[in-house]
Amino acid sequence: MTTFKKLGILSPALAGIQELGFEYPMPIQEEVIPVLLETDDDLIGLAQTGTGKTAAYGLPLVQRTDAKDRRTQVLILAPTRELCLQISRDMRCFAKHFEGIQVVTVYGGADMYRQIKALQKGAHIIVATPGRMNDLLNRRKKIDLSTLKTLVLDEADEMLNMGFKEELDEILEQTPEEKRTLLFSATMPREVLQISKRYMENPREITIGIKNAGAENVQHLCYVIREKDRYPALKRIADYNPNIYGIIFCRTRMETKEIAEKLIRDGYNADALHGELSQAQREHTMHKFKIRNLQMLVATDVAARGLDIKDLTHIINYTLPDDDDIYTHRSGRTGRAGKTGISIALINLKEKYKIKKIERKLKKTFEQVLVPSGKEICEKQLLTLVDKMQTIEVDHKTIDKFLPVVYEKLEWLSREQLIKNIVSLEFNRFLDYYRDHKDLNLPKEREEKSWRRGGKAGKPGKPGKFGKFGKRRDSNFPEVGYARFFINLGFRDSVSPRELIGLINRCTRNRNIEIGKIDLGKSFSFFEVDEHYTSLILEGFEGIDYNHRELVVEVANEEQSSEKRFRKKYAKHKKFKGKR
Repeated sequence: MTTFKKLGILSPALAGIQELGFEYPMPIQEEVIPVLLETDDDLIGLAQTGTGKTAAYGLPLVQRTDAKDRRTQVLILAPTRELCLQISRDMRCFAKHFEGIQVVTVYGGADMYRQIKALQKGAHIIVATPGRMNDLLNRRKKIDLSTLKTLVLDEADEMLNMGFKEELDEILEQTPEEKRTLLFSATMPREVLQISKRYMENPREITIGIKNAGAENVQHLCYVIREKDRYPALKRIADYNPNIYGIIFCRTRMETKEIAEKLIRDGYNADALHGELSQAQREHTMHKFKIRNLQMLVATDVAARGLDIKDLTHIINYTLPDDDDIYTHRSGRTGRAGKTGISIALINLKEKYKIKKIERKLKKTFEQVLVPSGKEICEKQLLTLVDKMQTIEVDHKTIDKFLPVVYEKLEWLSREQLIKNIVSLEFNRFLDYYRDHKDLNLPKEREEKSWRRGGKAGKPGKPGKFGKFGKRRDSNFPEVGYARFFINLGFRDSVSPRELIGLINRCTRNRNIEIGKIDLGKSFSFFEVDEHYTSLILEGFEGIDYNHRELVVEVANEEQSSEKRFRKKYAKHKKFKGKR
C-alpha cells in the first residue's frame, strides 16, 4: 500500500500529518503530490470537496518552501473565511516541524491592521479570500508578490460563483509570469476553464472520479411529495434517521428561518445559519454544530459556503437550487474522506425534470423512495432505542448506590412489564404522534400520469413560457419578502443562473444578498432578491454594460411578469434590442 513516505514526503511533514490523524494518502494525494514535488508544471485538480485537496497541494508546498527567505513564496486563495481558516490550520500543522515557516491568514470581517502587522513580520505562505487580498495588495499596497513561486486557487468554481472574477483578475495580474499556478475545483464550468486558459501554461489535469460528477460515496435519494407536505415529509425523514447529523438547504433566508423555527418548536435539535446573523452569532451556531450539540443545521447556500464539517451523514435539499452545480457542492459536503453519505431531494411533481437534469450533470441516478410511514418510523425509533440500551456505558461507581431503592420500587414488575414500561417511557410520543397520520406519498397512478404529460412545467428540455426551463412557478408573484426584477439578458446571451448571480454580486458589490428564484427566458430574465436590497439592485445596475449593450433592470410587478407584455413594452426600446 502506498504511503506518504513513498510519495516523497519528508519526516518533518510526516510528523505533522500524523498529528492530524492521516495514515495513508487519498487518491488525489497519490496523484498530485509526486507531480508537485518532481516538476514545476501548472496543474488543474478536479475532485469533490472533502477528498483531501489541501494536503495534496499543502504538503509539497510546505516541503519546497525556503524558510530562510522571509518573502512571500506561496499564495492560496479560497472563497470564504471558514475555508481560509481551515486551510491555514492544516498548513500550520504541515509546517509545524519545519523551523521558521510562517503562515498568515488574510480575510474580511477581521481586524485588518492585525493582519497587516502579521504580514510585516514575514509571511512565507499567505492564505486569503479574494476581497481582502485585493484590498491589501492593490489598494493599500501592503503585500508584495514579486517573489511568489506558487499560486493556488482552491474551490475556484465557488469563487467565481460568488462573483470574485474581477478581484481574481486584479490579483493574478500582480503575480510574476514565471510562477506556478495550481487550480483546484469540484466542477469545471466555462468560467473556470477561461481562467485556466488565460493564466496557466499547458497545465496537467488530474481528475479524481468523473469530471463534474458527484462524490462517489454519496447516495442520492429523491422523495416526490405534494408541495403542502414538504415540511411534514422533512420531519418524517428526520424521525426515520434518529442519528442524523446533517445540513438542510433552503433557497431563501426567510425559508431558512421559518423551517429552523418550526423544527425547534417541534422539539428537534436544530438551528439556522443565514446571512442575517452577526459574525458572533454565526460562530456560536457553528461551534454548537461542530461539537454535535445540534443535529441539524438549516442553511442557505450563501451562508454555508466554505463550511468544513466532518462526518455529516445527510444533506437534505428542502428546495432544489436553480443552478445544478450548486447541488453538486451541497451533496459533496457528505461522503467525505472515504466515508459514505446520503443526499436527499424533496420535490413536487413539477420539479421531476430538475432531477433528470441533475442526474445528467452528476452522471448518477437518484433512487426514488417512499416517505416513511408512521409504523416504519416507530419501528426504526424503537430498534434504535434498544440498540442504545445495549451499548450504553454504565457508571457503576455512581449508579450502584441508588440501585437498592430502584430495585425495591420496581420489584413488583415482571421482566416483560419492566421492558414495556422503559420502552414506552421513551417511545410514547412517537406512537401518539403517528397513530393517525396519513400517507404522504402520492398515489402511483397520479404520479405516472403527471410524469407522462410532463407535469404543469412541461416536459424536460421543452421550451416553456420562460424559455428552456419551463414555467417556474404557479403565479408571477415573488415570494414573501422578496422583490422580482426584470433584466434584458437571457439564454440567447449565453447567460446561466450562475453567471447572473455573479453579475448581481459584482454590480452591487455585496455577496451576502439572498437571491431567490431565477427564471431565464430567451432574450430576458426575471430574478428575485430580498426586498431590502431593491434600491441597491437598481443603483448597482445603473449605467452597466454587458457585452457592449446597456443593461435594463426594473422591478417587475405581477402584471408585467409575462414574456408577452415585456416583449411588447421593450420591442422598440433601443436598450432592449441589443445583439440577438
